[in-house]
Amino acid sequence: MNGFEFEDTLEPLGIGVGVLLVLVGVGTLVGQPWATSNSTGATVLQLVGVLALFAIGGVLAWLSYDN
Repeated sequence: MNGFEFEDTLEPLGIGVGVLLVLVGVGTLVGQPWATSNSTGATVLQLVGVLALFAIGGVLAWLSYDN
């Protein structure tokens, strides 16, 4: 496969969006949004959301890149 030749024209878009979702998850973890929350339930829900963001982004990039 050459650098600019793609069989699937949506492959770069899927990889880019997947990487973006993972980076947003990293930014959310670094920002520590749970530090201002007094509720344990809200903190758990935020952490589950970040883990789901990592999973969705990783799976999307993997499925887009997998030949």
